[in-house]
Amino acid sequence: MKIAYMHFHLKTGGVTTVIRQQVEALQGTCETLVLAGGLPEGDFPCPVIVVPGIGYDTDSDQPSTPVATAQAVFQAIKGHWPGGCDVLHVHNPTLAKNKNYLKILKILKEKGIRLFLQIHDFAEDGRPGVYFHENYPADCHYGVINSRDYAILIKAGLTATGLHLVSNMVTPLPVSPGPQKSGSHILYPIRAIRRKNIGEAILLSIFFPGNKPLLLTQPPNSPADFPAYESWKQFVTRQGLNIEFEAGQRESFVTLVQDAELLLTTSISEGFGFSFMEPWTAGKRLWGRDLPGITDDFKTSGIKLNHLYTRLRVPVKWTQAGDFRKSWIVAVRSSTQAFQLEIRERDILAGFERMTADGTLDFGLLNERHQQAVVATAIESTANKAMLVDLNPFLADCGRSAFTDEQTENNRERVLEHYSQTAYRRLLEKRYTQISTTDPVQAIHKDLLLEKFFNLNNFSLLKWGLHDS
Repeated sequence: MKIAYMHFHLKTGGVTTVIRQQVEALQGTCETLVLAGGLPEGDFPCPVIVVPGIGYDTDSDQPSTPVATAQAVFQAIKGHWPGGCDVLHVHNPTLAKNKNYLKILKILKEKGIRLFLQIHDFAEDGRPGVYFHENYPADCHYGVINSRDYAILIKAGLTATGLHLVSNMVTPLPVSPGPQKSGSHILYPIRAIRRKNIGEAILLSIFFPGNKPLLLTQPPNSPADFPAYESWKQFVTRQGLNIEFEAGQRESFVTLVQDAELLLTTSISEGFGFSFMEPWTAGKRLWGRDLPGITDDFKTSGIKLNHLYTRLRVPVKWTQAGDFRKSWIVAVRSSTQAFQLEIRERDILAGFERMTADGTLDFGLLNERHQQAVVATAIESTANKAMLVDLNPFLADCGRSAFTDEQTENNRERVLEHYSQTAYRRLLEKRYTQISTTDPVQAIHKDLLLEKFFNLNNFSLLKWGLHDS
């Protein structure tokens, strides 16, 4: 088969890594080509053709028309393969980082290009700045990376014939598994964007046995994430907490992983969820917040994650309750306006009351300012720390009693079995065969899609609200 890939860019990381892995997995079985708005950073394992009109709007000072760009894409494919491609696999097409993107795709479909639109990130999931108000392309194939998103799109109008689950491949961490040791630190191996919820990692650190340091590996890239990040660095300094930021810029990642007692995750939002699988490949234990909608696929594959927690309860009164209530309501109203979503005021108020009915709420729903108020209160006294342990018994030993060497080895084996390059190749070949031989009749009902993501029961200000200093 001849498979063409298309994405806004080929900058290192993220979706570019996924495209690279897909191309490498198919080497020797499929012919591949990549179309992007710019050249890759470094070598790429297949031919790349630059079509500037499919790049980010911010990367071009002379935007092309949808018709001209679609024609350029069409000609690029035909120039490479005179008979055309079997599938044009487009990554993250529903993010409005190029205002012409949907029009370009619809024109390509009219030209007879068979589209496979794989969604990694939904604008409906707290990203109104990149939301398309126009309809998504109909009667073409769509793909998702987890069963949660699959179920959401089925409910939003897609069919089993035209919707495909394509989980990602997991590359083992470059650390050889060995006997478990106590380790010198706890490692949160992330780029510290807001949804990674680093405030929760900082709260957990005050319960680490032996006051072991928490190391966070990398700062954010996006300017939008820096104010929140800097506020945490200043807070940690004021409170004298044993936290090291940007450890990955001073020490090799391999060394950081090798010397860690365990790896941590406190993220409130993930697409695929690499952080739940990568630690096991190095024989390292993982602890922190579970995201059931994301991790259900892993658990079905036999990966044991029952030692993770799903909620970290804190007293509402520690959050300067009236002030947090105001911030939360303002963020809900702002989000509904941005998405042109109608919601009754009484439903907003009822949502907040429901969320805080027992006098507690989930720490992951707070913004940075209110998280800092909670952490400051927790470290004021041993009684306050004890109160948090009463509310969250897993804090008593940081989940250590739940770990076994058998669990670690089981998880390592299951990850390598189900998410290897060999398994990935089989999955991709199966999906492309299905896509190239069927013509679905379907459309996404955008109002239903938005309702599935906009949920007041887990409306977090880290995702939906602006940084509030």
